[in-house]
Amino acid sequence: MIEFLRHKRRERLAALTPDGIPCMARHPAGAGRWRSGRVLTGPDGTRWVPRRGEPVPLPAGRATGVRAPSVKEAMAINPGSRIVACAYGAGGSGGSIEIAVMPLDLRELLEAVPRSEADADAPTA
Repeated sequence: MIEFLRHKRRERLAALTPDGIPCMARHPAGAGRWRSGRVLTGPDGTRWVPRRGEPVPLPAGRATGVRAPSVKEAMAINPGSRIVACAYGAGGSGGSIEIAVMPLDLRELLEAVPRSEADADAPTA
Protein backbone atom coordinates (compact mmCIF):
# COMPACT_ATOMS: atom_id res chain seq x y z
CA MET A 1 0.00 0.00 0.00
CA ILE A 2 2.81 2.41 0.88
CA GLU A 3 4.51 1.73 -2.44
CA PHE A 4 1.22 2.47 -4.23
CA LEU A 5 0.95 5.84 -2.45
CA ARG A 6 4.55 6.68 -3.28
CA HIS A 7 3.89 5.76 -6.91
CA LYS A 8 0.79 8.01 -7.06
CA ARG A 9 2.74 10.88 -5.49
CA ARG A 10 5.57 10.45 -8.02
CA GLU A 11 3.02 10.44 -10.86
CA ARG A 12 1.43 13.63 -9.51
CA LEU A 13 4.79 15.37 -9.22
CA ALA A 14 5.92 14.17 -12.66
CA ALA A 15 2.72 15.42 -14.29
CA LEU A 16 3.18 18.81 -12.60
CA THR A 17 -0.50 18.90 -11.78
CA PRO A 18 -1.51 21.93 -9.71
CA ASP A 19 -3.56 19.87 -7.30
CA GLY A 20 -1.36 20.73 -4.30
CA ILE A 21 -0.90 18.80 -1.09
CA PRO A 22 -3.96 16.89 0.18
CA CYS A 23 -4.63 17.68 3.83
CA MET A 24 -7.10 18.35 6.61
CA ALA A 25 -6.99 21.73 8.33
CA ARG A 26 -8.43 23.44 11.38
CA HIS A 27 -8.71 27.23 11.18
CA PRO A 28 -8.08 28.90 13.59
CA ALA A 29 -5.70 26.44 15.24
CA GLY A 30 -7.19 24.51 18.14
CA ALA A 31 -10.78 25.56 17.39
CA GLY A 32 -13.51 24.32 15.13
CA ARG A 33 -13.57 21.11 13.16
CA TRP A 34 -11.17 19.50 10.74
CA ARG A 35 -12.02 20.23 7.09
CA SER A 36 -10.52 18.53 4.07
CA GLY A 37 -8.79 20.52 1.38
CA ARG A 38 -5.42 21.15 -0.27
CA VAL A 39 -2.44 23.40 0.29
CA LEU A 40 -1.57 25.10 -2.99
CA THR A 41 1.61 26.98 -3.77
CA GLY A 42 2.06 29.35 -6.65
CA PRO A 43 3.28 32.75 -7.74
CA ASP A 44 0.59 34.42 -5.63
CA GLY A 45 1.78 32.62 -2.47
CA THR A 46 0.74 29.65 -0.39
CA ARG A 47 -2.91 29.11 0.48
CA TRP A 48 -5.17 26.44 1.94
CA VAL A 49 -8.17 25.71 -0.26
CA PRO A 50 -10.96 23.78 1.50
CA ARG A 51 -13.15 21.41 -0.47
CA ARG A 52 -16.01 23.85 0.18
CA GLY A 53 -15.64 27.46 1.12
CA GLU A 54 -13.23 30.31 0.63
CA PRO A 55 -9.46 29.80 0.33
CA VAL A 56 -7.32 30.92 3.26
CA PRO A 57 -4.18 32.76 2.07
CA LEU A 58 -1.09 32.09 4.17
CA PRO A 59 1.07 35.21 3.63
CA ALA A 60 4.47 34.89 5.32
CA GLY A 61 3.36 31.47 6.58
CA ARG A 62 5.73 29.59 8.86
CA ALA A 63 5.49 26.24 10.61
CA THR A 64 5.78 26.59 14.38
CA GLY A 65 5.60 22.91 15.30
CA VAL A 66 5.04 19.35 14.11
CA ARG A 67 3.30 16.70 16.22
CA ALA A 68 1.30 13.49 16.06
CA PRO A 69 -2.48 13.76 16.56
CA SER A 70 -4.00 13.20 20.00
CA VAL A 71 -6.43 10.32 20.53
CA LYS A 72 -9.39 12.70 20.21
CA GLU A 73 -8.01 14.24 17.00
CA ALA A 74 -7.24 10.79 15.58
CA MET A 75 -10.98 10.07 15.45
CA ALA A 76 -11.50 12.97 13.04
CA ILE A 77 -8.31 12.69 10.98
CA ASN A 78 -6.04 9.81 10.00
CA PRO A 79 -4.17 8.67 13.13
CA GLY A 80 -1.01 8.16 11.07
CA SER A 81 -0.90 11.79 9.95
CA ARG A 82 1.28 14.58 11.30
CA ILE A 83 -0.12 17.95 12.40
CA VAL A 84 1.81 21.07 11.44
CA ALA A 85 0.92 24.17 13.46
CA CYS A 86 1.35 27.28 11.31
CA ALA A 87 1.28 31.01 11.92
CA TYR A 88 0.81 33.47 9.08
CA GLY A 89 0.63 37.17 8.46
CA ALA A 90 2.37 39.90 10.37
CA GLY A 91 1.31 41.86 13.41
CA GLY A 92 -2.41 42.13 14.12
CA SER A 93 -3.44 40.82 10.70
CA GLY A 94 -1.94 37.37 11.36
CA GLY A 95 -3.64 34.14 12.23
CA SER A 96 -3.03 30.48 12.96
CA ILE A 97 -3.96 27.21 11.31
CA GLU A 98 -3.25 23.53 11.93
CA ILE A 99 -2.66 21.38 8.84
CA ALA A 100 -2.68 17.57 9.04
CA VAL A 101 -0.82 15.71 6.29
CA MET A 102 0.38 12.18 5.79
CA PRO A 103 4.08 11.58 6.57
CA LEU A 104 4.88 11.18 2.86
CA ASP A 105 3.65 14.75 2.23
CA LEU A 106 5.23 16.33 5.32
CA ARG A 107 8.49 17.36 3.62
CA GLU A 108 6.58 18.94 0.72
CA LEU A 109 4.40 20.93 3.16
CA LEU A 110 7.43 22.12 5.14
CA GLU A 111 8.97 23.36 1.88
CA ALA A 112 5.79 25.33 1.13
CA VAL A 113 5.47 26.63 4.71
CA PRO A 114 9.04 26.76 6.10
CA ARG A 115 9.75 26.26 9.78
CA SER A 116 10.32 29.32 11.92
CA GLU A 117 13.88 29.95 13.12
CA ALA A 118 13.02 28.95 16.69
CA ASP A 119 11.84 25.50 15.57
CA ALA A 120 14.46 24.86 12.87
CA ASP A 121 16.71 23.06 15.38
CA ALA A 122 13.99 20.67 16.58
CA PRO A 123 13.75 17.27 14.86
CA THR A 124 10.79 16.54 12.60
CA ALA A 125 8.34 13.92 13.97
